[in-house]
Amino acid sequence: METVRHLLQSKSPEIWSVAPDATVFEALQLMAEKDVGALLVMDGDRLVGIFSERDYARKVILRDRSSRQTLVREIMTSQVICVSPEQTIDECMALMTARHIRHLPVVDSNQRVCGVISIGDVVKAVISDQALLISHLHSYILGDRGEYLGS
Repeated sequence: METVRHLLQSKSPEIWSVAPDATVFEALQLMAEKDVGALLVMDGDRLVGIFSERDYARKVILRDRSSRQTLVREIMTSQVICVSPEQTIDECMALMTARHIRHLPVVDSNQRVCGVISIGDVVKAVISDQALLISHLHSYILGDRGEYLGS
């Protein structure tokens, strides 16, 4: 099974982040500009939270708050669930499913952020693995002759 490290190698290396003192409006502008559903909240090079569309919907819109007057630190998720580059995509999918989350920061052994994976990235990787397995099984069943062996 593919690892997080392998998945990150196929993605753009950019990691989009926002400072905790940025306004929610500024964070939303960056998310729209970069077409992402979440931003890491970084205090210098230290991961202090994650801000997602879900945080905005539940903690700003539904509470009738102003995105221009609310700071990211006020509504971010501060208990960030992270994965390591060595973990498998299957482990990430299980974690995302169990915790109902859509984005996982990837941190190395020194707790430095080296990427972010989304549920979309995970699903694409699983589909790719399944397509490869199907192709191998198809070749095995057909054999070298390209015809069904059971007929």
